[in-house]
Amino acid sequence: MKKENFLIKNWKLNWKFLKESKWYILFALAIFCFFILIGFTFPVFFREQIIAYLKELTGRFDGLGVFETIIYILWNNARASFFAVLLGVLFGIFPVAAAVTNGYLIGFVSRYAVEEYGIFVLWRLLPHGIFELPAIIISIGIGLKLGLDFLLKDKRKQFKKDFKEAMRFFLFSIIPLLVVAAIIEGILVVFAG
Repeated sequence: MKKENFLIKNWKLNWKFLKESKWYILFALAIFCFFILIGFTFPVFFREQIIAYLKELTGRFDGLGVFETIIYILWNNARASFFAVLLGVLFGIFPVAAAVTNGYLIGFVSRYAVEEYGIFVLWRLLPHGIFELPAIIISIGIGLKLGLDFLLKDKRKQFKKDFKEAMRFFLFSIIPLLVVAAIIEGILVVFAG
């Protein structure tokens, strides 16, 4: 019974913190979506670097089984999400950069995937994307909130409370979303790749 109360308490606190952070999350979503459109419409910026990065990334999965692939994906996404939250204290620069680069990269890859395989290739993003993308965008939004708290003198007292709530949210909401996303993506990479 105590375990259930512990989980319910954390869920309620996470829900409250999510509602308090909604404008930051919506701002992060707007930046992210804008750069998806830029990447899809104008896939010309950093073309060679992105293609080299994608080749290197796909090479990392060679020889990995399902479990290793899932762990690798989970580790990368959890690390990126954690840094988006934590490094938000540096004036929100890292979360904004994460929204810009990830948005552009998704738009860039989507454009070439659609040109090569047709629009229905994007269905492969949907199963894990419905878990992974919200986790990453929320992490970016929370990082922006922490950055503003840290930057503005009148919000510095709020910073400690928000930092604690951000860590709780990361553990009890972001990580579970990323676990589900990694399982789905790992299976897709190994069996459908």
